[in-house]
Amino acid sequence: MKDKTLVILAAGMGSRFGGMKQTFPVGPNDEFIIDYSIYSAIKYGFTKVVFIIREEFLELFESTIGKRINGRIKVGYAFQKLDDIPDGFSVPDGREKPWGTAHAIYCARNEIEGNFGVITADDFYGDKAFEDLSKALDTNNYSVIGYHIADTLSENGSVKRGVIRSKDKIITEIIESSVILDGDRVKCTPLDKNKPEFYVEKNNSCSMLMNGFTTDIITKIGNVMKDDFEKHKDDLMDYEMLLPDIMDDSIKDGKIILDIPTDSKWVGMTYKEDATYLKEFILKEIEKGVYPHNLWD
Repeated sequence: MKDKTLVILAAGMGSRFGGMKQTFPVGPNDEFIIDYSIYSAIKYGFTKVVFIIREEFLELFESTIGKRINGRIKVGYAFQKLDDIPDGFSVPDGREKPWGTAHAIYCARNEIEGNFGVITADDFYGDKAFEDLSKALDTNNYSVIGYHIADTLSENGSVKRGVIRSKDKIITEIIESSVILDGDRVKCTPLDKNKPEFYVEKNNSCSMLMNGFTTDIITKIGNVMKDDFEKHKDDLMDYEMLLPDIMDDSIKDGKIILDIPTDSKWVGMTYKEDATYLKEFILKEIEKGVYPHNLWD
């Protein structure tokens, strides 16, 4: 079996939610969202999970989710440290904000084994999506698990999504946009003000930050960091290096990134009120036999 690592971005606190969504119980036996992601990852052939966390949360993670999955899958921890940057550069005085999601992957470089998937800790991706991701990693291409955009919208207004444009299942562009349902289609307003507004069908793919990579992207991130730190060396206080930007740059370099459509249901948990819906959704999945009632029994 080839090594496959699932990298989980878990360093955020979830300020709008009012606490750590990563360790908020949503299952009938106090399982976290992360539990369901790891359960499916093991089921579909992942051999290691790496948590990217703040160092001060290590004991919390080890005593909760780490303890539950011990012996079921190889586990690693990586810390997104501000000073883990290219040689010759320094962190600006007063900078506390992390450098972004691409930098988080760079900080986990010594823990990643084989092709790897990346997800966030506070999104429920659905069981089938992990099978889709595992199969995509076997292709040795980059990939994005594409959810039907209409299934990811909010009843409370517009949300930000990475709208995918592809040809023959190969992504040509991912447009970060503010999206909202408008009649029978989805209205997309690019965050880049230089790009025009556009519409897509309800089943158009969008990225929910569930991606697959080969390890060469880590080299790519390192090179971009060096170039950007040199370019912005006098203005690094607000600089960020985001994973979608690295992917967009890779597309421009001719890298193949596959649009992998999934029928899985994505469920977000931005506010505590969203937890009620997610808990009900998980119970329905348990009734259908997708998950056992006690996940780790």
